[in-house]
Amino acid sequence: MSSAATWIDLPADSPFGPDNLPLGVFRLNGEEPRVGAAIGDQIIDLAPVASAQMLDGSQLFARPSLNDFLALGRPAWRATREWLLDLVRNENDRDVVEPHLIPRSAVTMQLPFEVGDYVDFYASEHHATNLGRLFRPDSEPLLPNWKHLPVGYHGRAGTIVVSGTDIVRPSGQRKAPDAAAPTFGPSQRLDIEVELGYVVGTPSQLGTPIPVDAFEDHVYGVVLVNDWSARDLQAWEYVPLGPFLGKSFATSISPWVVSLDALATAAVPLPPQDPPVLPYLAGGNLQNYDITFEVVLNGHRISMPQYKDTYWSPAQMLAHLTVNGASVRTGDLYASGTISGPDKHQRGSLIELTWNARDPLIVNGQEHTFLEDNDKVTITAWATTENGTRLGLGEVVGTIRPAQSCS
Repeated sequence: MSSAATWIDLPADSPFGPDNLPLGVFRLNGEEPRVGAAIGDQIIDLAPVASAQMLDGSQLFARPSLNDFLALGRPAWRATREWLLDLVRNENDRDVVEPHLIPRSAVTMQLPFEVGDYVDFYASEHHATNLGRLFRPDSEPLLPNWKHLPVGYHGRAGTIVVSGTDIVRPSGQRKAPDAAAPTFGPSQRLDIEVELGYVVGTPSQLGTPIPVDAFEDHVYGVVLVNDWSARDLQAWEYVPLGPFLGKSFATSISPWVVSLDALATAAVPLPPQDPPVLPYLAGGNLQNYDITFEVVLNGHRISMPQYKDTYWSPAQMLAHLTVNGASVRTGDLYASGTISGPDKHQRGSLIELTWNARDPLIVNGQEHTFLEDNDKVTITAWATTENGTRLGLGEVVGTIRPAQSCS
């Protein structure tokens, strides 16, 4: 239960209490998509409420994406949050708000923002170490650069899809270790990656780096990410230039964007970084978030990764992303990379959970390694606030469909 009072009747176990109020874009019947705020099992249709209260910028909530709102910047984000908090706490606003409460079950959620660019990092030391041990068993698991900079790659924004979108099994080249040549066909090692994504609101200028202490001036909030990965395609193609077709076919995100202000009480100190980072990555207020993820495969829980131990902070990721002068735009998304903890049940990918298919999972009585057609993956997450309550980040869901013929 949330600690804040509200006049709205909420389910006892709702992830969206009155101190959360994430924003998303919904479609009701055949109407145009528009912006809403989630509370309990309902949505506040913000455009008519803002218009009735003559709120400046009320027309932005009638648009089919959050981008115009995100571009307003932090002062407007905070003012909007204060307005939302007052709407759900103040009984005097009930007559204005109540007619515009819509059951979440009655709407179809849309991609919440138009994605400009997408960058995926590799920020979990446990994940990077696990993969290093799998693929370089006779070498140090972490490459020499890993603790000096947040490793990442530039992804494909055009294949980011909203939760609930089916995922078609990708095809491509793959080469067995003992084969003389590659073959072509559907991926046989389709995987998940449990990640946290950061949504950029305020853009930056080309040539101007963003310092670590300006993180909250540019990032509005977070979404859940499942960066689907074809491990067999990836293994054959990624040397020497890194991920390509094994990653670019689909990335799913949750429909609700939880603001950094809502997450503030879940902030925790960054784990120690050794060796010391270079000055542009250093700062006195670097932090992570105490967030627990739950991964469910075909109705069976298989993992519960923890975000708080992630080695690189979101502020450091943004600083490194722009230190060469690269700019960010409204709607840009960057993600943490796979989130894994020190224990087996905290691993955020099937390649780790099954140790590259050596140790199958038992799911509903059957052995399971990588994803099969019609598998359904649901990732949920919640932050733990300072008073011990849960603040939900929603869910990201995807079902695997058979590969399509290339002929």
